[in-house]
Amino acid sequence: MPEAKTSQPYQLPSNFPPLSRNTEPLEPREGHFLVVKDDNGCRKYPLGGEVYSIGRDQNSDICLFSMFVSRRHATLVRQQREDGSYYYQIVDGDLKGQLSVNGVWINGCKLQAHELENEDEILFGAGVSATYYLFKADDRNTKFDPFEITLIDPGSIVEESHD
Repeated sequence: MPEAKTSQPYQLPSNFPPLSRNTEPLEPREGHFLVVKDDNGCRKYPLGGEVYSIGRDQNSDICLFSMFVSRRHATLVRQQREDGSYYYQIVDGDLKGQLSVNGVWINGCKLQAHELENEDEILFGAGVSATYYLFKADDRNTKFDPFEITLIDPGSIVEESHD
């Protein structure tokens, strides 16, 4: 499947903060996760890095297993807020302006860029999706340990009949 071509590189909005090159460790008050579902099943990715490539290419940071997605389908970019916390923005294609063939659909809307919020549903192509999760510690003095969280697919729960 050929890649979509664009005549101009995608320009980040003027209010898009520059990529942070801060090497200080992030305070673990929150955890960011991406749960991907594709032809190889369901996988959980804890997020903490600055940039993640997402796509069919085997060298992608988050590899999607499906012929219905582009080799470089989307990019996650970490951005820092004024209070020191951060969020992830998803951008269609790569940061050089090469868009994906099918686009990126967030909560049913086709978007070129989107600031992710807890439980946003991302559709990359037929049968290939992801859900973004943001977990926050209840108390600022409580350290958040992202490895203590277990994500459960509600569809995997079998209710017992008590007849």
